[in-house]
Amino acid sequence: MPEKKEKAKKQLLLRLSSVLWEDLAQWAEDDFRSINGQIEYLLTECVKKRKKNQRSSEKQQDSSVSEDA
Repeated sequence: MPEKKEKAKKQLLLRLSSVLWEDLAQWAEDDFRSINGQIEYLLTECVKKRKKNQRSSEKQQDSSVSEDA
């Protein structure tokens, strides 16, 4: 059943400037993706990076707390 949740997609309305749209369209074309696919890819990568950075900062905080003790 978890596979169904992963495949389920949410829809949202997104307003972008025409300049940003054109830049994304070109980037998507360069990467052989649709604009929607490109936006989803970029958001996924940003969320992964944020989670990784959060784990790193938590580890740093844990090690500094251990050093203080």
